[in-house]
Amino acid sequence: MDGRLQIFAGNSNPRLAQAIVGVLETPLGRAEVSSWSDGETRVRLEENVRGSDVFVIQSLCTPVNQNIMELLIILDAVKRASAARITAVIPYYAYARQEKKTAGREPISAKLLANLLTTAGADRVLTIDLHAPAIEGFFDIPVDHLRATPILAAHFRRLGLTDFVVVSPDAGAVVRADEFRRRAGGSLAIISKKRPGPEVAEVLEMVGDVAGRDAVIVDDIIATGGTLLQAAELLRERGARRIFAAAVHGVFAGQALERIQASPIEKVFVTDTIPLPEGMCTDKVEVLTVAPLLAEAIMRIHKDLSISALFT
Repeated sequence: MDGRLQIFAGNSNPRLAQAIVGVLETPLGRAEVSSWSDGETRVRLEENVRGSDVFVIQSLCTPVNQNIMELLIILDAVKRASAARITAVIPYYAYARQEKKTAGREPISAKLLANLLTTAGADRVLTIDLHAPAIEGFFDIPVDHLRATPILAAHFRRLGLTDFVVVSPDAGAVVRADEFRRRAGGSLAIISKKRPGPEVAEVLEMVGDVAGRDAVIVDDIIATGGTLLQAAELLRERGARRIFAAAVHGVFAGQALERIQASPIEKVFVTDTIPLPEGMCTDKVEVLTVAPLLAEAIMRIHKDLSISALFT
């Protein structure tokens, strides 16, 4: 790309956006992203982007639909202003758990969102830890799918624990937990569960020994905390010494933080793909930043360098 690098952001995660441009040592693009009196989103770019390589940072967290509309309208504004290339930087991709039909007459919302982003003007997408990697295939444009597990594993390794077990809270998280184990050390345990209903998890059994050892539960998302807390209770019953948790996306919906605060979990490590709720008690939550990772990926995309080299 010959175009200059320009970065804009919506209102979903301004602290992360500022951290990213701080690492890149470039200013955040000036744009008005607000609402009209009737609640409709208003966007106006205050800089010339003609011929530029533009990156738009927006995490699709709560309020989810508002943040999606902000992103779509910013993309449309940038496209109509004749940017040379537009990359949607989406640290947390919403609707990722609705990537398939589980019953008749259901939508595939993750695919719909992919279509909307492409129609709005995105030429490529940069995201972190999609809940279902198959979502990459929903796009007809390039998707750079980053992994934050190495950041979590490196931080956990610095704690200096010598005898611990990495626990996958369900079969779907085994690959992520095993990568964490390979990077941080320890052995692996797997919990089997079933879902009798939406956002309802029921633990069945666990493979692996945790008695007298520290345990770290590794997953991609903490939403209501149901899966995490059931896993923690099982680990306590099986004699785990101390219990930790590590997840990429801290959604913390509903009373999740309060439930974690009252749980046997000693510490929860998450990244800043989603900002923590304002005014909530977060004594047990430690936030690690993905800003350097996203900044490096943005610069590599801008210079047409390899992204996969980040994880070798």
